[in-house]
Amino acid sequence: MGKDLLLKQCKIIDPRSSFHNTFQDILIREGKIHTIDKEIEADQAQVIAHKGMEVYPGWLDIGVHTNDPGFEHREDMASVAAAAAAGGFTGIVSLPNTQPVVQSKTDVNYAKQFSDRQVVQVHPAGALTHDCKGEEITEMLDMHHAGAVLFTDGLHSIKHAGVFLRALQYVKSFDGLVMHHALDAHLAGEGQLHEGFTSTTLGMRGIPALAEEIMVQRDLSLLAYSESKLHLHAISTAGAVERIRKAKAEGLAVTCSVAYLNLLYTDEDLAGFNSNLKVLPPLRSKNDQQALLEGLADGTIDAICSNHVPLEQELKKLEFSYATFGASGLQTVYSALQTALKKPLDRGLLAEKLAHGPRRILQMEDLIIAADARAELTLCLPEDHWSLDRSNNRSKSENNPFWKSILKGKILGVINGQQSMFFDS
Repeated sequence: MGKDLLLKQCKIIDPRSSFHNTFQDILIREGKIHTIDKEIEADQAQVIAHKGMEVYPGWLDIGVHTNDPGFEHREDMASVAAAAAAGGFTGIVSLPNTQPVVQSKTDVNYAKQFSDRQVVQVHPAGALTHDCKGEEITEMLDMHHAGAVLFTDGLHSIKHAGVFLRALQYVKSFDGLVMHHALDAHLAGEGQLHEGFTSTTLGMRGIPALAEEIMVQRDLSLLAYSESKLHLHAISTAGAVERIRKAKAEGLAVTCSVAYLNLLYTDEDLAGFNSNLKVLPPLRSKNDQQALLEGLADGTIDAICSNHVPLEQELKKLEFSYATFGASGLQTVYSALQTALKKPLDRGLLAEKLAHGPRRILQMEDLIIAADARAELTLCLPEDHWSLDRSNNRSKSENNPFWKSILKGKILGVINGQQSMFFDS
């Protein structure tokens, strides 16, 4: 039996809780929220008390490259879980782009077994097609029974419409979910950044917004035909937002997420050739950025994700055109959103897009901060400043665009049932 935890005078951030935006004490006993009240006395409890502390329902990141097995020099299960906890996440969805690819129940079990008694729960995604090649669908039913929460080829888009349609139809037999990163590789070509004024000025090949939008439209048409369920992962363009907004209004079972960097930066920020900002989806125009923020506010976009792609320095410290796409991001989602946005997101909206939205997408039981509920919580110090460097980086990789930057908003700790982890304030 673990020791009781007493969170003193914390501000609860949970629009679905009757205690939202109020200062309360929270007593946690045996992995559950025992009591919420203005003043709680518990002599034997471990007390967590910090001025300005905010408590959210535990955050869940719906798309993380763990690189384990096969690429453990970039990240392994232990390091990705540590980075997730340090970023305030109590759960992550691990993408199947490992070696071997996660495409059998044995592969799914590898990730699930790691989660036992860990503060960060790893929810494995199974590959949509064999070896993520987009040619032949996998035995998704077996992986579903083993615990796979969705099916995707990660950042590999499915070119073949027939294959994608068969996948949508197949998962209907067990009410499964297909997740897709919509990007037409033929239209994207060898583009290095968003196609626009900046790419032209820099003399580099661009990735047109059309490469995403035409694939989103194809996916939505196939979804309407199949009457299945689809999550569009890490959308980045105004056209994609508008098409998804319309599809939702028409009653299609579609959800979508946005990578946090696409909310913070535009292609104009690539003028300095910072390779850690070379990501997929690419940073788009100011118009696209504004559309993404509006999509968050009106409910079109259901979740914010880190789009965590850890890479060794040999793949990033190169001329921009030769650098590999991807940025490490688990530890800096919250702080960057607090720091880099001209108008920081409303706290309640953060709770919705980092905690409630991802669980609704995955059809998981919702988390609400209330008495008798499971204690799965994220603790933040919104006014504290810190910097990500080698002394506190939990990831094995350093390809984070905020490396050594001064950030506002610090993660104090995470609680997940009877497991907890706290960080120096």
